[in-house]
Amino acid sequence: MNEKLTYSQVQDYYGKVLQTSDDLKTDACCTDEGLPSYLKPILSKVHDEVLMRYYGCGLVLPEQLQGTRILDLGSGAGRDVYALSALVGESGEVVGVDMTEEQLNIADQYRDYHAEAFGFAAPNVLFKKGFIEQLDQLNLEPNSFDIIVSNCVINLSPDKQAVLEQCYNLLKPGGEIYFSDVYAERRTPQHLIDDEELYGECISGALYWNDFINLSKQCGFKDPRLVKSRPLAIENARLQEMLGDRKFFSATYRLFKLDELEPACEDYGQAVRYKGSIEHHADKFVLDEHHVIETGKMFPVCGNTYRMLADTRFSEHFEFFGDWQNHFGIFDGCGTVLPFSTDAIGDSDPISAAGACC
Repeated sequence: MNEKLTYSQVQDYYGKVLQTSDDLKTDACCTDEGLPSYLKPILSKVHDEVLMRYYGCGLVLPEQLQGTRILDLGSGAGRDVYALSALVGESGEVVGVDMTEEQLNIADQYRDYHAEAFGFAAPNVLFKKGFIEQLDQLNLEPNSFDIIVSNCVINLSPDKQAVLEQCYNLLKPGGEIYFSDVYAERRTPQHLIDDEELYGECISGALYWNDFINLSKQCGFKDPRLVKSRPLAIENARLQEMLGDRKFFSATYRLFKLDELEPACEDYGQAVRYKGSIEHHADKFVLDEHHVIETGKMFPVCGNTYRMLADTRFSEHFEFFGDWQNHFGIFDGCGTVLPFSTDAIGDSDPISAAGACC
């Protein structure tokens, strides 16, 4: 695929063809599913012009954001940047990167507006024009971000490996990518990838989910964790006919930069107990769809999950039990995950079937 042509097509689609979220032909790049109550008053302060140019496919809202430094890939008109800026507070910072001039112009003009709306003495956001495959050209310091987010953008990249490699370099040890994107239940043929409309609608550029899992591991993110997923509706008869019976899913993943993670979920007899001390998450902490950890309850974990909590910004919010002295084999339940198969899992979500194994 011609990368220059792809960049030009995407810039035109999001800068000129789409004027508001109502112009989209599928629900792949536009949803506000399950907004938490604490986010609604924040979004009510985001400028209307920023909100109307929102094209996200999920909710990129990880926990424990106060004082963190966040990078938003494909930040568009800045809705997620400004929402996150309220949550990181004046001591934190959010940097948005986008390649579309029209979107950046809208985002940048409201920096002072949102600082005042959130009661900050000065803006805590910064926008940069550039390609998410070339973050090393934007004067961003390696190992300097706590979190990288992205909302329905990486599927639009012609070089997804470069994106993940750049993210790994920019994250601090223990940092994470927390992002929503679109995935396919099988590899997409080239003639559909080359269709400008399908590509711009965040459909035909989507990775086959198993290719994504393997690519993430290759780029250093050894244990991708699925947070949530949903099937996409192609609400356009012509596009659906082009796609046939292919299925696509919106999924939120978190990828941790932790070098000591193992290829499988290994059992060391460890457990954690959540203190309930993360703001807005008093009753439970959801690491991923397999790890919903209730406050005060002893929760057995594999070695990888232990590290995801002990060696990250979450450590102060947990009690940790056990060490690395005794190994008991594969963590109970690991190895039962099936690859996507309609015979094996019926109508269930293939992305969920490929989630964390413990």
